[in-house]
Amino acid sequence: MTSRVRHITIDCADAYALAGFWAEVLGAPLSEDDLPGDPEALVEAPGAAVLFVQVPDGKRTKNRVHLDVQPQDRSRDEEVERLLALGATLVADHRKPNGRGWATLADPEGNEFCVECSAAERAALTGTRLPVTADDVTSAVRLAVDVLAGAPADRWEEPAGSLTWTCWETAEHLSDDLFAYAVQLGPRTPSLEREVPYRWAPERQGGPSNAVFADREAGPAGLLATLEASGALLASMARTTPPGVRSYHGYGVSDPEGFAAMGVVETLVHTHDLARGLGLEWSPPRDLCGRALARLFPDAPEGGDRWAVLLWATGRAELPGHPRRTAWRWDGRPLADQTASSAG
Repeated sequence: MTSRVRHITIDCADAYALAGFWAEVLGAPLSEDDLPGDPEALVEAPGAAVLFVQVPDGKRTKNRVHLDVQPQDRSRDEEVERLLALGATLVADHRKPNGRGWATLADPEGNEFCVECSAAERAALTGTRLPVTADDVTSAVRLAVDVLAGAPADRWEEPAGSLTWTCWETAEHLSDDLFAYAVQLGPRTPSLEREVPYRWAPERQGGPSNAVFADREAGPAGLLATLEASGALLASMARTTPPGVRSYHGYGVSDPEGFAAMGVVETLVHTHDLARGLGLEWSPPRDLCGRALARLFPDAPEGGDRWAVLLWATGRAELPGHPRRTAWRWDGRPLADQTASSAG
């Protein structure tokens, strides 16, 4: 067995106040056990929590260890301005005219940290593809659940768009998809030849074959709870599975990013189906659609509205200048394998 980093610990004069600043920086909660005046305070950030411990000694020199912060939903420069407004100070500006570089800031007690370019900015600077992440799975599922929570309770037995399944069955199928992708990454040695052998079967002839079914007595709220839980399982597996792991899928042996992208696509397009059946509006983030397209549909047309292209790629809509798809499938193989196959 090996060790893991449980906390990143920072000495300080006022643990609760400094933890409050960092909770705002990281968008993470303070531990419910911590109160003003406590000698310790914990910011429960994903990956490794940050623990602030009150000590009598003041800070005298530059940190030997510091945090590098990468914004998730804004640019580097926007994040610098946000953190300055929270009480940080600018120590050194290493930003370059070409968009590269970083800014070194200090928190309210003088601890240095750096703000880097966002992942999107890095991709634009290097001309690389922005990957689909575990956070994308979480975002897609939460957006879907929030929209579907507004559905009229009496419409769940309506057909889901052009599908032959009811809206209830389609939401169950989506939960099952997310669960199935998560469990493919679960074994110590995932199979490259078959799915994990859960028993999948339909509740009625013509319905989806699932291993996951929601308790009807729990109503739509319970149905959406199964969806959110299955999404959390996939996000957790995508985040913690080493990127070199491979596992079976009928559309090509895939990696953790591939399974995350499959979950995103299933969530976006089946929520489209559900929104049509339930009379709801659904328009997911275009950049999220673009990342999923780049990962699973590398031959999809470039440019244009990426949500419209994803609907076309999955046979759900027309796209000017391209024949409507009556059959489709994605390519789940890691992109390096796709490139090697094309070269051969």
